[in-house]
Amino acid sequence: MATTHLHMVMVPWSAFGHLIPFFQLALQLAKAGIKVSFISTPGNIKRLPNVPSNIATLLDLLVFPLPNLDDEQQLPEGCEATVDIPFEKIQYLKIAYDLLRQPVKQFVIDQKPDWILIDVIPHWMVEIAQEQHIPLVNFSVFSASVYSFFMNQTLTRSSPESLMSPPEWFGFSSPLRYPKFLATAMHEGFHGENASGISDADRVHKILQASKAVAFRTCPEYEAEYLNAFEKITGDGSKPVFPIGLLLPEKPQGRQT
Repeated sequence: MATTHLHMVMVPWSAFGHLIPFFQLALQLAKAGIKVSFISTPGNIKRLPNVPSNIATLLDLLVFPLPNLDDEQQLPEGCEATVDIPFEKIQYLKIAYDLLRQPVKQFVIDQKPDWILIDVIPHWMVEIAQEQHIPLVNFSVFSASVYSFFMNQTLTRSSPESLMSPPEWFGFSSPLRYPKFLATAMHEGFHGENASGISDADRVHKILQASKAVAFRTCPEYEAEYLNAFEKITGDGSKPVFPIGLLLPEKPQGRQT
C-alpha cells in the first residue's frame, strides 16, 4: 500500500447515519495511503467497528469528550448521538456538539492538516478552516437529489408549499415532492428555529458556500441528472462535485473487549 503525505481531518455529525458513512470513507482514504484523523465523542467512537490492523497507523479515531450542558434534563449524561435521545432533544445535542468548536480548533492548529472534510452540522468549521487557510470539503451522506431539492444559492424553498413540487431549477421532469402533511413538518425542521440558535438550513448553506468541493455518497448511474443540477446551482459548475460511490459497509469484526 502506497502512502502519501496528505492528512485529512473528518468531522461527522453525531448520528450513526452520518458516522458510519464517514467511517467507511475514512477506511477507503486510509487504504489509499492518506492519513485520516476521525473526530467524534467517546460513546460514538466505542460503537464504531475496529480499524483493520493494516491501516491502523493511517486512521486515528480521536476521542473528544462531549461538553455537558448546565441543564442535564436537556441532554442527559452519556447521550452522545441522536439514537440515544428522543427527537425533541436533538436540538440540545447540537448545542453540546457546537461546544466542541474550541478543542477541535486547537487540534487543527496543532496538526495543520491538508484538508478538512465535514458534515452538514458543524458550521463553525468554516471559520476554523478559513483562519488556518485549510480547504474545506462537504461530504454529504444524503443523495444529490436531496441536496438539489432543498438548496440553491438563495434558499428559495421558503415555504412548506414550495416543497410540494419539484423546484424550478431542476430543468427536467422529476417525481420529487412532499405531500402536504410532510411538507409542513419538513420545512419547520429544516428552516425553523431551534435551541442551538441556528437552523439546519443556515448550517448547510454556510458550509456549502465555504466548501471548495462537495462529495456525495452516490453514483452517476443512480442520479446523474441530480448531480448535474446540484453542480449548476452551487456555482455554475465552478464547485467540483464528486460522486464517490455508495460506501457499503464491510462486515464488521466487532470490538475487542
